[in-house]
Amino acid sequence: MYAEEVAEMAGRIRDEDIALVRERTSIAEVISDTVTLKSAGGGNLKGLCPFHDEKSPSFNVSPARNVWYCFGCGAGGDAIKFLMDAEHLSFVESVERLAARAGIQLRYVEDDRSAPRPRPQQGQRQRLVAAHAAAVEFYRGQLTTAGARPAREFLARRGFDRAAAERYGCGFAPDAWDLLTKHLRQQGFTHDELVTAGLSRPSRSGSLIDRFRRRLLWPIRDLTGDVIGFGARKLFDDDDGPKYLNTPETPIYKKSHVLYGIDQAKREIAKQGKVVVVEGYTDVMACHLAGVPTAVATCGTAFGADHIGVLRRLLMDTDAVAGEIIFTFDGDAAGQKAALRAFEDDQRFVGRTFIAVSPDNMDPCELRLAKGDLAVRDLVARREPLVDFALRHVINRYDLDTVDGRVEAMRRAAPLVAKIKDREKRPEYVRKLAGDLGMEIEPVQRAVLAAGSGQPAGAATAPARPGPAAPTVDSPQSMVEREALKLALQEPVLAGPMFDAVEATAYRHPVHQVVRAAVAAAGGVAAATGGAVWIEQVRDACDDLAAQALVGELAVEPLRIDGEPDPRYVSVTMARLQWGSVTGRIKDLKSKIQRINPVSNKDEYFALFGELLSLEQHARALREQAAGGL
Repeated sequence: MYAEEVAEMAGRIRDEDIALVRERTSIAEVISDTVTLKSAGGGNLKGLCPFHDEKSPSFNVSPARNVWYCFGCGAGGDAIKFLMDAEHLSFVESVERLAARAGIQLRYVEDDRSAPRPRPQQGQRQRLVAAHAAAVEFYRGQLTTAGARPAREFLARRGFDRAAAERYGCGFAPDAWDLLTKHLRQQGFTHDELVTAGLSRPSRSGSLIDRFRRRLLWPIRDLTGDVIGFGARKLFDDDDGPKYLNTPETPIYKKSHVLYGIDQAKREIAKQGKVVVVEGYTDVMACHLAGVPTAVATCGTAFGADHIGVLRRLLMDTDAVAGEIIFTFDGDAAGQKAALRAFEDDQRFVGRTFIAVSPDNMDPCELRLAKGDLAVRDLVARREPLVDFALRHVINRYDLDTVDGRVEAMRRAAPLVAKIKDREKRPEYVRKLAGDLGMEIEPVQRAVLAAGSGQPAGAATAPARPGPAAPTVDSPQSMVEREALKLALQEPVLAGPMFDAVEATAYRHPVHQVVRAAVAAAGGVAAATGGAVWIEQVRDACDDLAAQALVGELAVEPLRIDGEPDPRYVSVTMARLQWGSVTGRIKDLKSKIQRINPVSNKDEYFALFGELLSLEQHARALREQAAGGL
């Protein structure tokens, strides 16, 4: 798994502190910042995997053991591993973030040969996030200065008071070349850190200057609430820059993944199964304040596949649970073009896509200012299916009073109908399109079939990464071996000595044998206390990737019993495990005895026969102990 990162920690964070972080971390809370989780029975939770595209949830979380595993791609681990994979953090950064979240003061091991080690440098991401947090406070303070009056007036004209500005962390970049840069340098941030963060940039003379100047600023946060960038709006006519200027691509700010307002909207998105996609920062503010708390916006880029991935995981957008995605665009040409572009992405969603366009061509911010909060809520409530809007937009470009106009409109509209992912709706839209065009159904139907003939009917998704080699689970012996290993991982206090007393030779599957050996190498079940720490110890002791993946899988796979396991269930399971092994040895022994000549090899024959009788007696005892079944 991540042995390199653990090795990196030697002589740094104490092992017992890492174990404490694992024990006190609620993995469900950590993962819920990124993935919407639903009950999967048996105390487990399930959601869409953030590490590969899927339509049905295969990502499982076990809160009782603080571990997760995806049956689709084979990824798994504890909360530390999840942050490493999901947030691209180092092991150190993940431990430190979880420690801060749990209120744990980490201790660092002293060097064996000299004075205590200094506290290691924070990881790059942590430093960049810290720099942005300091910048937020600086810019917020500047918003109250005399020079920021145009910024305050801008907000006021759009209906946002001081409380709204504070809620969204609005700030002002002053009319100075390097005021923020000097402020952050005084707080200990280096030249390279400020440039890497996108907060400062080199001037022509080589000195470092602020990236944003004389602009109204919105801090942009990720799903966890960390500030990772800024959006800056031009306020002065003599500013020759673009209307909106955003943080450049950095190690923590990827515009294709970022959605403004997602930190405040994520819980309502998950709760309502609905998201409203708007075009700007003020639109997000207006929607939230007007009672549409599910609004988010892209930041300086078009809505794309990565944004869709973020929203699908929050919406739990699956075949069984289809969410609603509502786009709001201006009614002008640019807005209509954006809406048609959104329809192209419609196939990436399982849920239904809609569009909400104000009849007065006003965006949500303008609508709230002109007509109040209720008008914004009504805008979203009056949404129409995106395919209807797209078809109407295409048809309206042609003169349907002429034969050429009707035929050309049919040709342009047919591919849109062919792309409708719900097959059962296509015939209805064929009839609707024919009616709108004033044509017979047959030619329209032929055009739609022709348009779709070269395309897959369903939504295109990226192929999932192949999972690790999984053990065969259809044989009774393999199933009972899995059950025994699940008990060792999930219920070590209960399984305890009964598990350890059964020799490793009872396991016949090669990967099961490796996991059983890893359990022993980790100190045995009787000495384990359970939870994520124990599971990671076993995983670390595995010497091949298939076994490591199996540990993650077994840690979240439900036990084959209704209700809670008890000592009798462990006893029955271990008896069945041994019975399967013993009967296999009996079969092999009988075969060997049959091949021996009892006259010429009398001693060997009677020795093997005596062993056979002993094994059969043992098998009968195990069969009686295992009575009751799995």
